[in-house]
Amino acid sequence: MASLQHPFQCLQVAKRGSQGLPDLLIATAGRYLYAYNATNGQRLDAWPQDVGSVTESTSSTVQTADAHAPPEKRRKLSSDSEVQEQKQTSNKKAPIWTVIPLVVTSSDGKYVIALTGEDKAIRVFELNIDGKFKELSSRVMPKRASALALTPDGQNIIIADKFGDVYSIPLIPGEYVKKVVEAKPIGPSATPLTVHTKGNLRTLEMQKLHAERTAKAIPQDDDKLNFEHHTIIGHVSVLTDLLAVSLSGRNYILTGDRDEHIRVSRGLPQAHVIENFCLGHPTMVTKLCIPSWAPHLLVSGDGAGNLFVWNWRQGQILQRISTQETLQSEFMINGIWDISSDQANVILVSFEGSAQLLCYKLEEQGLQVQDTIQLSGNVLDLVGASSSGSVFVSVDTVREAGSIDSWKSSSGAPLESFQITLGADGIKLSATEDPVAANINVVGTSDLPADLNEKQKKEINTSLYNLDNLRKRAFA
Repeated sequence: MASLQHPFQCLQVAKRGSQGLPDLLIATAGRYLYAYNATNGQRLDAWPQDVGSVTESTSSTVQTADAHAPPEKRRKLSSDSEVQEQKQTSNKKAPIWTVIPLVVTSSDGKYVIALTGEDKAIRVFELNIDGKFKELSSRVMPKRASALALTPDGQNIIIADKFGDVYSIPLIPGEYVKKVVEAKPIGPSATPLTVHTKGNLRTLEMQKLHAERTAKAIPQDDDKLNFEHHTIIGHVSVLTDLLAVSLSGRNYILTGDRDEHIRVSRGLPQAHVIENFCLGHPTMVTKLCIPSWAPHLLVSGDGAGNLFVWNWRQGQILQRISTQETLQSEFMINGIWDISSDQANVILVSFEGSAQLLCYKLEEQGLQVQDTIQLSGNVLDLVGASSSGSVFVSVDTVREAGSIDSWKSSSGAPLESFQITLGADGIKLSATEDPVAANINVVGTSDLPADLNEKQKKEINTSLYNLDNLRKRAFA
């Protein structure tokens, strides 16, 4: 099989107009994080550096340091030991993750928050003026995150994991001192009022003295996290999506889980207070979206292809739509986006393992289907670019359109674009050849080996398509 390119898994736009700088398109493909100029598609940076370049720079640094070392400290190594030392250095510098599944940008475009795969680390990057990544912090979470969000004030990161817990950590970590509490001494239950002999009184005094000597301070939390963190929300099911919003001067956190629940909680620091639940999905909730032009409404999708429109502050269902009527088949919804352009405000919906993208118009009376566009590959993620008015779509470059099992013999373009136009008969999605997407496709992403075995293919499938693994199975 010919060489294939790794598809873009996640797309975000860092809006830097307030700084007088061009917007950036942030994308992840495999274990790499990319930054592109959103106006011309030029690649500005990639993180991390290639292992080969890191090894070469490390080797040259070692040689330079050895050249300036005092003569008595030099030691001659045999060729075998030199090779072994270089291998050890290479192993230490090589990244230990294979995917970066989640990425979020701050509202001012200054910071990028990314989750790296196997090490479960939340990394915060600062974007320089020239679009380069500068890693500010790396904090390893106890469980792998399933969703990330920033609080409306941009000061805290909200993290949901697959074990039902939601954490809050500061965007920029400061000095952290773990709180301690004094352990209550294990003393005798008897008191001088209940003891009536001198021998028992003497024994009681010895027991009290022993309890005072053995008392010690213990950590408040029995965990190994060495940075500021707070567990703010707990579910008893796998969390699938998370939103942090502000409405009418109040902050809220919305969480969706595998058990068909949408929970509306207050924002920090009162996230333990539940405002209400949005109940009605017949299967697991897969995606949540609050439109920017209608923040009082919530659009949610589930594993049976149903779309719900809610008045989420009251937990009231306003509309329910089954996408099976439009697609003529059942797909799990894996993406809901609100796209606002000069032409119209629309809701775009994608499905796991499908190359179709549905367009809806959201009004007070609910969703109205407008158009459907067919892409060259399965839709993975999309983002709207305010500079050109185009919508960039990340498509699967390694599998045939409409399938999550059949692999292609050669890769297509990892990024496609279309325009939203308003005509006499409604809103239309028209494919375009945007120069930004064209320039990004010319550079491409990282190559996948041509001799992938079945286990490696399964790992790539899992990194791109993971909703089916959460589907509840009926026992025979």
